[in-house]
Amino acid sequence: MRLRNAAVAAFGALALVLTIPTSAVAATGEFTYVYSGLDGSPQVGVLENPVSGECFTLPEVADPGASSPAHTPRNRTTSTATVFTEPDCEGDWFTLRPITGRGSERLKLRSVVFS
Repeated sequence: MRLRNAAVAAFGALALVLTIPTSAVAATGEFTYVYSGLDGSPQVGVLENPVSGECFTLPEVADPGASSPAHTPRNRTTSTATVFTEPDCEGDWFTLRPITGRGSERLKLRSVVFS
């Protein structure tokens, strides 16, 4: 009888653990980039605590026909950032290490994903 009660309790605990919603894993910190504003002046965009594994197309430079790509990324998150030359994490890519990863004005990007 004790074995049966233990099995029921273990099954109940497992069912409870599987039904508890889990939060998405996030890269802690900031990812910044520079883009040209409507008047041509440099503006700084920021992603704070981005969700890992999700592709972020940078809204200010999402349309290749209407804007120049962003540049000068700084990865101050706890995850590796992979930046892409095209929207939707397509095109050529480059990785930036966690915390200290950075690119120059020559590194162009339109989207990013965090590991």
